Amino acid sequence: MNNIIPLPVPIRNITIKKPPDFEVIYPSVELTNKVIENKINQIIINNVNKLIAEQGYASNPNMQIKGSYEIKTNERNILSLILLSYSYAGGAHGYTLIEPLTFDVKTGNVIPFDKLFIEGTPYYEELSEIIKKQIESRQMPILGGFNRLPPDPDFYIADKSLVIFFQLYELAPYAQGFPAFPISLYEIKNLIGEDSILRRMMTFY
Repeated sequence: MNNIIPLPVPIRNITIKKPPDFEVIYPSVELTNKVIENKINQIIINNVNKLIAEQGYASNPNMQIKGSYEIKTNERNILSLILLSYSYAGGAHGYTLIEPLTFDVKTGNVIPFDKLFIEGTPYYEELSEIIKKQIESRQMPILGGFNRLPPDPDFYIADKSLVIFFQLYELAPYAQGFPAFPISLYEIKNLIGEDSILRRMMTFY
């Protein structure tokens, strides 16, 4: 019996505008299961609001705020996206924050980093080593050196790769933007459990 590949999740844009210079666009999913739909959409809204708060908008409502998003994966009941929030309140340049969210659309749950891998495997050490090698091969200027990943790194899923990224100034100077390190799922397949959403991305059917 052939497996049926789930269709991508329908997504529509929600736009919020406020004077003098506030415009935030974020995604809203549309599912037949309204409980899961509401769960996912509420998580997205909560994170949009968190980013706006972190930009300091409440204390300076005249600052420029621009919000957007990018869909990285929308297949096989996996929705991986990033929310972007840009602010400018004067000075040399503005400041951007990125919040990644990866959902299992079957449950509506956000998948934490440690649930991607088999418990007890040295995934943390192996991923740290892969990133260290990428930094060296790309001759990337970094701040203070790199030894290990942070305990709960930012990530998304794209093109059968796990992409681990860093916020502005977290790893590299501002001019480097958001350093991102794509890691092929097949390179780390020994670390991925059968019930992981990463395994779902690797399945051919």
